[in-house]
Amino acid sequence: MVTKIAVTDDHEMILQGIVMMLENTADIDVVATYKNASETLANISKHLPDVLLLDINLPDMSGIDLCKKLQKVSPDLLIIGLTNIEDFSFVEGMIKNGARGYLLKNTDKLELLTSISTVLSGELYLQKDLHKRLLDKMYNASNKTRLNHNLTRREQDVLIAISEELTTQEISEKLFISPKTVETHRMNIMSKLGAKNSVGIIKIAMEKGLL
Repeated sequence: MVTKIAVTDDHEMILQGIVMMLENTADIDVVATYKNASETLANISKHLPDVLLLDINLPDMSGIDLCKKLQKVSPDLLIIGLTNIEDFSFVEGMIKNGARGYLLKNTDKLELLTSISTVLSGELYLQKDLHKRLLDKMYNASNKTRLNHNLTRREQDVLIAISEELTTQEISEKLFISPKTVETHRMNIMSKLGAKNSVGIIKIAMEKGLL
């Protein structure tokens, strides 16, 4: 099955660079490029991409605000932020407003394709350096914050492991608990946070200040 990709960036060289990076890639079709938020909003429903690579710094609207609007216009659209901005507050803003991934523009083709396949599988993708910052922030979360959201110490351990993108089996081996116990903790975390899946767990954990 072919995955349809669109790109929004106000720099022509970036647009063409991404198109060249993805062209002739099996099962990938770049169906549209947009130079600003207005073009994106006006045409996204016509081109119906599966994934949008979205620059966060656009001339007519911030990528964060555009991300929020696109989720209303096209709720099934999977958005990956693609930018030079490393400030983690922008990462949080994008994720909270519906983005499923975040990459810096120095990414290579392999990582770009990995991010696309990851979000298509229903998971969250952050570039390695940004992912490390997320984990560091989580490890530094106060016990008070954890208690206020009723997560047990073991649930917090599982939450951290989920953010590390570990599988149930990998979490089981890391924490020396059975896969069934891992799934029980995952379900408890989802229930306490009001999440429906692992992406929701991370997104809501950010919103509640757990990350």
